[in-house]
Amino acid sequence: MDLSKAAQDELVVRAQAVRLNAYCPYSGFAVGAALLAESGRIYEGANCECASFGGTICAERAALTGAVSAGERSFTAIAVAADGSVSPCGICRQLLTEFGDMIVLSASAQGEAKKITTLSALLPDAFVKF
Repeated sequence: MDLSKAAQDELVVRAQAVRLNAYCPYSGFAVGAALLAESGRIYEGANCECASFGGTICAERAALTGAVSAGERSFTAIAVAADGSVSPCGICRQLLTEFGDMIVLSASAQGEAKKITTLSALLPDAFVKF
């Protein structure tokens, strides 16, 4: 998997920008995600918390469901930005895995890439359909 520096930068900037739209009155932990489809289109999402925490939607799943709703099924990379260390949670990792492996960029709130890895490295023994 390869992703140009320009593409990485754009994803990080878009994730950092959409993070400002997060609804997080309980945790105060705003997260933004930018998901790059193989079509070249970028889908954004921000976390949206709920008083019943199980109903909270992570930024990654918000971006993914928007992409799926638009008909996308293949993805190249996702950038996630937050104030501090961030990586997709277990539920997000599993749902993203449904669509194959991809590059994962973890960024600070300031938009600097902190870590570049792959989804398969984050979830090596994913539950997948055969």
